[in-house]
Amino acid sequence: MIFRQLFDQATWTYTYLLADPETRDAVIIDPVREQVERDAQLIEELGLNLRYSLETHVHADHVTGSGALRERFGAQTVVSVRGGADCADIKADQGTRLEFGAFAVETYATPGHTPGCLTYVVRDGDEVLAFTGDALLVRGCGRTDFQQGSAHALYHSVTDKIFTLPDHTRIYPGHDYRGRTASTVAEEKQFNPRLRVGTTEDRFVAIMTDLKLADPRLMDVAVPANLACGKAA
Repeated sequence: MIFRQLFDQATWTYTYLLADPETRDAVIIDPVREQVERDAQLIEELGLNLRYSLETHVHADHVTGSGALRERFGAQTVVSVRGGADCADIKADQGTRLEFGAFAVETYATPGHTPGCLTYVVRDGDEVLAFTGDALLVRGCGRTDFQQGSAHALYHSVTDKIFTLPDHTRIYPGHDYRGRTASTVAEEKQFNPRLRVGTTEDRFVAIMTDLKLADPRLMDVAVPANLACGKAA
């Protein structure tokens, strides 16, 4: 499988491009509007047919490039059925399956950071890749104090869904602020300071309640824009 991990330094956002090397069918996950030209150039250079542009959630820290990629390549936009984005071509939920060539994206509903968070799982032989957005980060997780977030829901999304994937599953997060690119389910079970195995739900809720974080800098612009697939300013 063709796989690229791309980075937007201004918002610390990872974008992922995956494709079948035979059919050239491709999907992109969490594109950033300011990086559309970069992503489009790579898609064209590799001769890919972009079929889907997937959002892990309605972001508050950057504006999506999904709308622009739909206009350019005809890619269908995919957002959670609970995300509130009426612009989406496909409103995905637990069990939604999206095929690209010989591969498929399996959708897991993992609410908590927002009610409309999704984790996308792709299997390549024995390899399992999970694109967790902000539900599970490397040694952390997304905040739960705005956008109808719920620490209780996030705890169960991680422990009951993501952590039930095979231990060797590679975790690819939506962001990282320390330069870490990936992890595994086994690592996060052992080392995640908020969600390691043995952490109770009450303890996790207390940790999240005590964070006291500032609002994302672009929240007032990003949320309404992303509800329109990046087309509003």
